[in-house]
Amino acid sequence: MNHQLPPETFPGAVVGRYWHTLDDGRVRCDLCPRFCKLRNGQRGLCFVRACENDEIVLTTYGRSSGFCIDPVEKKPLNHFLPGTPILSFGTAGCNLTCKFCQNYDISKSRQFDTLASQASPEAIARTAQDLGCRSVAFTYNDPVIFLEYAIDTAQACRERGIRTVAVTAGYICPEPRVEFFRHMDAANVDLKCFTEDFYRRLCSGHLDQVLETLAYIKHETQTWLEITNLLIPGENDSEGELREMTQWVVEKLGPDVPMHFSAFHPDWKMMNIPATPKATLARARRTAINNGVRYAYTGNVHDAEGDTTFCHQCGEALIVRDWYELGAWNLTGDGACAKCGAACAGVFDGPPGDWGRKRQPVRITAATV
Repeated sequence: MNHQLPPETFPGAVVGRYWHTLDDGRVRCDLCPRFCKLRNGQRGLCFVRACENDEIVLTTYGRSSGFCIDPVEKKPLNHFLPGTPILSFGTAGCNLTCKFCQNYDISKSRQFDTLASQASPEAIARTAQDLGCRSVAFTYNDPVIFLEYAIDTAQACRERGIRTVAVTAGYICPEPRVEFFRHMDAANVDLKCFTEDFYRRLCSGHLDQVLETLAYIKHETQTWLEITNLLIPGENDSEGELREMTQWVVEKLGPDVPMHFSAFHPDWKMMNIPATPKATLARARRTAINNGVRYAYTGNVHDAEGDTTFCHQCGEALIVRDWYELGAWNLTGDGACAKCGAACAGVFDGPPGDWGRKRQPVRITAATV
């Protein structure tokens, strides 16, 4: 008796970009370096891109795991419209398999009841405008895997003067990379470590593709770039690795790319690893600064010095932060140090916002459109 299940079907899916048909009849997804080879009814590792009618389709277009207004600093972006609210959302799935994922309930989801909210790109843009959000973030899971939905939303936002932000691991192929980041005003890229072993063993990915994405964003686009490095005790927090990584950032990307060193907490498949000590984050920040990174921060801990933006030339506190609350602001209107006049790298458009640390869930309904 044959117990093989019939091929899956995908109601509501839209035809995706970046794929081609192989000689054996399978379809290869060319969006990310995984290059999943699928037959009709099969899903890729990311779970949201699948093969239907001999085409790659995106199964989560218009479907979200939920919407929330956050402070832009939570993405984290400290040099992009500071203090302003950002409408954030994600979908489901991911194209990496990080054992330490801290959004695993979304990124590792294999159940579409996770996707409780439905919204068109136009509805998202209008909601952001109506609620006073200066930008929209594609976050919680990696927007690379819902590229078509993210790009259409970015275009709708741009028509209303709303900017868009990608929070991503940067694991994407060269051709879609060009299209994707052409539509993003800012990006925070999660540089998970600086060794191939870590990427292969804990993420089932490769370091070189992420480094290529970072260099591409910095040198070939107008997208504002910041980097996050989640420090996991015993895995990627050695002085040697931090030194090598920060030296690469300064040499290949330049000293003005902000770096955020964030604390790990036990999660997903790494519950046996302790949380990152605050001292480790402070050490990483010092290493970065000593190697020429002008703007280095600590994250997921309360650290007034590690939250604050300092002038790289005179040391003046330019933007004082307490968690996500802005305090003293010592930048001129064009983003220069009010004391010495040195430019502070970033996107500073008008006075700082006062959104603070609030987190406001948002429900987008048909009535929103």
